[in-house]
Amino acid sequence: MAALGAARRLLLLGALVAAAVCGPRYSPDWPSLDARPLPAWFDQAKVGVFVHWGVFSVPAYGSEWFWWHWQGERRADYERFVREHFPPNTTYADFAARFTARDFRPRFWAWLFEQAGARYVVLTTKHHEGFTNWGSPVSWNWNSVDTGPHRDLVGELGQALRERNIRYGLYHSLLEWFNPLYLDDQKNGFKTQNFVISKTMPELYDLVLRYKPDLVWSDGDWEGPETYWNSTSFLAWLYNDSPVKDTVVVNDRWCNNCSCHHGGYYNCADKYKPGTLPQHKWEMCTSIDRRSWGYRSNMQLNELMDESSIISELVQTVSFGGNYLLNVGPTKEGVIVPIFQERLLSLGKWLRVNGEAIYASKPWRVQMENTTTAAWYTSKGLTVYAIFLTWPEGGVLKLSSPIPSPSTQVTMLGFSEKLKWEKAVDKGLLIPLPYVPPSVLPVPCCWTLKLEGVA
Repeated sequence: MAALGAARRLLLLGALVAAAVCGPRYSPDWPSLDARPLPAWFDQAKVGVFVHWGVFSVPAYGSEWFWWHWQGERRADYERFVREHFPPNTTYADFAARFTARDFRPRFWAWLFEQAGARYVVLTTKHHEGFTNWGSPVSWNWNSVDTGPHRDLVGELGQALRERNIRYGLYHSLLEWFNPLYLDDQKNGFKTQNFVISKTMPELYDLVLRYKPDLVWSDGDWEGPETYWNSTSFLAWLYNDSPVKDTVVVNDRWCNNCSCHHGGYYNCADKYKPGTLPQHKWEMCTSIDRRSWGYRSNMQLNELMDESSIISELVQTVSFGGNYLLNVGPTKEGVIVPIFQERLLSLGKWLRVNGEAIYASKPWRVQMENTTTAAWYTSKGLTVYAIFLTWPEGGVLKLSSPIPSPSTQVTMLGFSEKLKWEKAVDKGLLIPLPYVPPSVLPVPCCWTLKLEGVA
């Protein structure tokens, strides 16, 4: 009996040790799931690239919502576009054969994203049109292996990214506009779950088990309640038992009232800007093409973000503790057009000089100057970074927020010499900037001062 008691004690001790090693089990409810700590890599990464690619890249008109605007809303401009550009009686399904990905070079994409300074990449595995960019076993003949490219686009890009140690995120739309099963559930007031059980959930589990993503970027959540989508059950499995349970990150688009309330980090809305420092980790997703996430063949230069607007938006996002996810839309052949490449490479060039102030940084006690000086702050430990967006007239920058000390030192990232400074009459510092030709400056816009010994 004593031996049996000792065995039981050992089993109990073993169970306690296992629980301590394995971590807590999460239950399928928001209080439990929301308590999970966010894996540290995401906050450290700061910069990502979003890729919207699918059958919508074939018409390349309007936006990635082409099918909905054409057949769901019956918009006259979309109907006219199809009449003028495609044979009579063309259906949206006919576009799939033209989605060739003939020029898709995943290793070039991975190189480009690395050069852009991206630490993670998110690819649309399936948008609201329902076409999957991998051989989904529950999307027969409406996937990139059975038709169109006849390639596993998700798998090929993932392999190329991991060769460069870039984290891989998978975008997945919960809903599908015209799937009969979804429309039937919708008609039943989302009291039935035929679409969720036979389509959405099998695909999510398949994506995780097959590709082991670092991030699951959910979308298409806004119509169904959490009781319909079964999102909490999926997330509990993802956090407890999936092959990526310790490293995976998710966003907040899991049900019609989840956004900005539940999940991992918050998106809140496309192109979200909080205006003040949020208490919860967040991400701003935006697109180089201001009018679309998918590729548009008729986009104009004045509709695209330029280098300075991308960098200033990144700086403001990171100052408020967010990540910056910048989107490009490839062509149906798999080409990232030169103007998008140029924007990405310009961002990467800036980050190679100023990335010290971005990657793994934390918000400072002040996020921005509340004066006429356009400057934003980040920090690492006791070091403060002031990123100013415009060169001041007279070449002297005033920073009112930092409190200098006798040991204060000021340098400009990318510029070897220390900068002189003096205490301002009222508060803060006056910093004479380098008097050099613009070509000698490390970057053409948005310069970073490294402040040491300030409070």
